[in-house]
Amino acid sequence: MSTAALLNVIRMFFLLFAGFIGASVAMGESVGLWWFGAIMGLGFASIVIVVDIMLRHITIRSFSHGTFGLLIGLLCAWLVTRVDFFQSGWVEQFQLAGSIFHLAIFLAFGFIGVMLAIRSKREEFSLLIPYVRFRQDALQDLPTLLDTNIVIDGRIPGICAAGFLGGSLVVPRFVLDELQKMAESADEVKRSRGKRGLDSLNAMKAENIEVEIREESFESGLSSEAKMVQLADLMGARILTNDGNLGKVARLKGLNVLNLNELALALRPIVSPGDEIDLELVKEGKDEHQAVGYLPDGTMIVVNHGKRHIGTTRHVVVAGAVQTSAGRLIFAELKR
Repeated sequence: MSTAALLNVIRMFFLLFAGFIGASVAMGESVGLWWFGAIMGLGFASIVIVVDIMLRHITIRSFSHGTFGLLIGLLCAWLVTRVDFFQSGWVEQFQLAGSIFHLAIFLAFGFIGVMLAIRSKREEFSLLIPYVRFRQDALQDLPTLLDTNIVIDGRIPGICAAGFLGGSLVVPRFVLDELQKMAESADEVKRSRGKRGLDSLNAMKAENIEVEIREESFESGLSSEAKMVQLADLMGARILTNDGNLGKVARLKGLNVLNLNELALALRPIVSPGDEIDLELVKEGKDEHQAVGYLPDGTMIVVNHGKRHIGTTRHVVVAGAVQTSAGRLIFAELKR
């Protein structure tokens, strides 16, 4: 059962339970009023469920931050009202005005404390609690935001299916809207890219990979990159992308970034002179006796005296490598 379905089951149970409790309490007063108590219980439960849905984007981390900020704000308000200026008696002589004044002070400081705490990073709380450092979440447990380019890339379903990407995957609503707009574009290239991105999301759904669609509103005029950075900062999430510029901006903001192109480079096989590998020879080389094969990352290997073996897989020994403007070129000899 998915998380969304489980939450709906719990809400339904809470609704029925509240109606039952309301009816039971009403029957204690009068048997004929059970229906009134049931309606009151269902109404109360409905209000609580609506509040829960409105707060669906608030995490326990944000709630704990807000609670801590509220306590700090109330403490500051209490200290302010203890100042001699407010204890001189001039406030107390206006009973109603004095009560409203104190209430306003506590409400204002409480609100400001909550807002400051929610906007603050956990590391900043060490200023209030010296020598205490909050444990950083493991990188693999952080939610992962997928940008438009990485969804279109199409490699994410395979990476997730292989178990190399942990944590929850999040696709912002503006990314989904952008993919849909591209899929409906008159431009054939954009339409193909948009459809590939939507197919990639459907493939993840087919593999039972849970992908959350994050509904969030932003200021008008912001670019997709700016929205992505703001949302990642708000959620405390990492960004998965293959856009180098987005990665640079996000890292400047102190966010965790996973760049798929950097991962591909890190996974590139390293070959040195003397290494032995099995290589499929696919075509002729520049010289008459040469054959050419490719490593999984696309690196070309030129095999001397391999022309007659084109179309087969041969065991070769790496002889050397040359860095060219087109990339790294490796030379190899057939294994005797």
